[in-house]
Amino acid sequence: MTYQSTLAANSFQGKTVIVTGGGSGIGRCTAHELSSLGAKVILLGRTQAKLDKVAGEIDADGGTVDTYSIDIRSEESVIDCVAAVVKKHGPIYGLVNNAGGQFPAPMEKISKNGFEAVVSNNLTGGFLMSREVFKQSMKENGGVIANITADNLNGMPLMGHSGAARAGVENLTKTQAWEWGQYGVRVNSVAPGWVSSSGFDTYDEPMQEVLRKIKNWVPLKRLAFEAEVSSVLCFLLSSGANYISGQCVGVDGGSSMASPAAICPLPEGEAKNSESYNGFHRSVQPKIFQNNDD
Repeated sequence: MTYQSTLAANSFQGKTVIVTGGGSGIGRCTAHELSSLGAKVILLGRTQAKLDKVAGEIDADGGTVDTYSIDIRSEESVIDCVAAVVKKHGPIYGLVNNAGGQFPAPMEKISKNGFEAVVSNNLTGGFLMSREVFKQSMKENGGVIANITADNLNGMPLMGHSGAARAGVENLTKTQAWEWGQYGVRVNSVAPGWVSSSGFDTYDEPMQEVLRKIKNWVPLKRLAFEAEVSSVLCFLLSSGANYISGQCVGVDGGSSMASPAAICPLPEGEAKNSESYNGFHRSVQPKIFQNNDD
């Protein structure tokens, strides 16, 4: 079985696309979809073993892939890495700024170091990657950037550091689109809501218990598969989105529209007529949802 993308075959044939955070989750899924559509995928991440595993999957599926172990928070490392990619693979067509991470904590318990670490990972790293890809390739050749943010419309309780960084990503996207449009560079962002990915398994049990029930706060009453985010990212990178720039697309099942449950609860009853799309043939559900009926 191969990836079941909704886009036309060979949509990215021969095009080089960088995916940061490509060793797991949405990044891994997006890398697979891009590869299935003909892209030459460049995986970036901090853990080489994780990158090697995904690269092995893509290679086994017949795709073209390369990996670079890098901490995107290091300006020097980003400059050198982008230069190496351009030298080896030529112009960079696309960049998916997916790398990020956070930890749950109430605002009063987030230290200055903890706050800055999350902002550096989720905002500054993406800025550095975008800047260098633009300077070293896209300013001359054009290209497309897709930034991952998050549903932060009404704040992110217990994730204040991440919410601040993700809001910054959305605003940064608009500025990039404005300044770089004249060079044929489109920049958009995607704001996922609750996505059933491997990252859920990294949280402690109290948080996992919340995550098992989170679907009840989504109008569609289900979580997204990684493929449902990847499909939007790939569309924004595709020629079909050639006149879309500076936009943020929510992929959240409508949860960003919701009022607090205590004020405006969702109707009771089981969900109907909303089927998940999961074209990712190597998808693995988080352990916390296995054998769970809630």
